[in-house]
Amino acid sequence: MMNVSSAATLFKALSDETRIRMLHLLARSGEELCVCELTDALEVSQYNISRHLKVLVQAGLLDRQKIGRWVYFRLPESRSPFLEAILQAIASLDTDITQRDLAELEKRLQLRTNGRCTIGIQKTHLLGRK
Repeated sequence: MMNVSSAATLFKALSDETRIRMLHLLARSGEELCVCELTDALEVSQYNISRHLKVLVQAGLLDRQKIGRWVYFRLPESRSPFLEAILQAIASLDTDITQRDLAELEKRLQLRTNGRCTIGIQKTHLLGRK
């Protein structure tokens, strides 16, 4: 059972549009995604993506796994009914922005080798802190 403090942390993590877009991509794609793929799909700087991922991991909304030089993020396999309901609500979002995000992610996932990212960020203008 979730306590009030954990619920507050979770809702704070959900209070940002970029973090919701990230969760939406992870929920809809069913894939583990790396920072590079999220950066290119969302067109948000690598610095900001990394910062948002840290918040989502700390809130228990994402798990991370290092494979070689890449770190992949995924939705937690073990989820409470409460968290499952939140993730289903996020996955059901259907807006121009979320549709564009999914289309960009689909293009980005086609660059994988053996199901894994191997090339880094392709939209190099997103490497800075803009």
